[in-house]
Amino acid sequence: MFLLAMRSIRQRPGRFLATLLAAFLGAAIIMTFNSLHDTAARDGVDSTSAGTLTTAASVVCGYGSLLVFFAVASTLTVNVRQRAAELELLRRSGATPGQLRRMVVGEAVAVALVGAVPAIGAALLGGRALLDVFRDSGQVAGSVDHVFGPVALTTGVGVTLLASAGAAFPAVRRATGGSRRPGRARTLLGYAALVAGALSASATFAFSATDEALMAPAVYGAILLSVGFALRAPRLLGGVLDRLAPRGASGWLAVRNLRRRVADLAGTLMSLILFTAVSTATVTVQAVESDALAASGAVKSVDAKNLETLNYTVVGIIVVFVCVMLVNSLYAATTYRVREFGQQRLAGATPGQVLGMVGAEGLILTLTGVVCGTLAALAGIVPFTLVRSDRLLPTEFYGIAAAVIAVAATTTLGTSLATARRVLRTPAVGAVAVG
Repeated sequence: MFLLAMRSIRQRPGRFLATLLAAFLGAAIIMTFNSLHDTAARDGVDSTSAGTLTTAASVVCGYGSLLVFFAVASTLTVNVRQRAAELELLRRSGATPGQLRRMVVGEAVAVALVGAVPAIGAALLGGRALLDVFRDSGQVAGSVDHVFGPVALTTGVGVTLLASAGAAFPAVRRATGGSRRPGRARTLLGYAALVAGALSASATFAFSATDEALMAPAVYGAILLSVGFALRAPRLLGGVLDRLAPRGASGWLAVRNLRRRVADLAGTLMSLILFTAVSTATVTVQAVESDALAASGAVKSVDAKNLETLNYTVVGIIVVFVCVMLVNSLYAATTYRVREFGQQRLAGATPGQVLGMVGAEGLILTLTGVVCGTLAALAGIVPFTLVRSDRLLPTEFYGIAAAVIAVAATTTLGTSLATARRVLRTPAVGAVAVG
């Protein structure tokens, strides 16, 4: 099966570009920040600088590992679903589910390894640039030089390979006879995350306005609530669709298609919810804290600067990864619908109506994702603001939320419409024949 996996990659390299890009970005980010561990372990580095570098590396690499897993999983899931006929043919030819899993896992590991190798050079440059940022802000001594050593190399390559192999198993499970409905464990995890998030956000009221740890329960509460919403993404989307009364041919087709593809679009909705909640909550809470310190005339401590840098860095990583995940999954999913679009046009739909249908689908997905994500973010922002500044909702929230929603809408709608326009260039008869 390994030889078959390698032949599959050689015959269809374009199919694996999304997974390759996710693996490259993940390995580059993990190695960039883990190089700070190598730098901190160097002889002659003072304890304050070493603590700053170690903390930054540990926090961001934890987020990075999760993002690599989700990014690779999202691309592999789309890939495997589009190969359903191929995998079914292999099963009818005598391949067992275990052999098919080994084939897909072998493909994922091989692609991840190819993506991790060029990431070494990018991580080397990125680590030096990141260290310059810490030195310029006074968080690390100017005499500290960057080191790219075994910790960065082994963890970067190892985490990327393990995440890719682990993400391949759930991606291929459905194609090899797994259940199409979310399991009980996922439902229980979703409810557990919602309860834990609500408790964490409520715990903010137990702190005083000057506590250094005040931001932690608010942000963690918002993140856990967004995870709970994300795990319930199929149910949320189904509930929204049940309450919609579409108008016009494009709206009716959009709702009908979304109902049929709820399971396939759950990953996209999960990405939107997590992106909106984590970005809005983290940046808003950090902005409120920075403004409160500036208003009081207090000078930021080294720990406060470290936390601010980490918050903005984590948000930046999330933005990059989520945009890559959304573009990859939406591009692949829309391109795969070439036959569907051709059939609709042969049945009498105009290209404008097909584009309207795709736009309506993207709009429904975007609104559902940003509303759920914003609600999760507000659950953490409101308690923090009440304790920190005696206000219900900070003025900083509106501009940040608008920027986050604009990025989500532009990425989702822009990718869907641009890809659909490209697909529609194929004549309808040719599209049906190709499909």
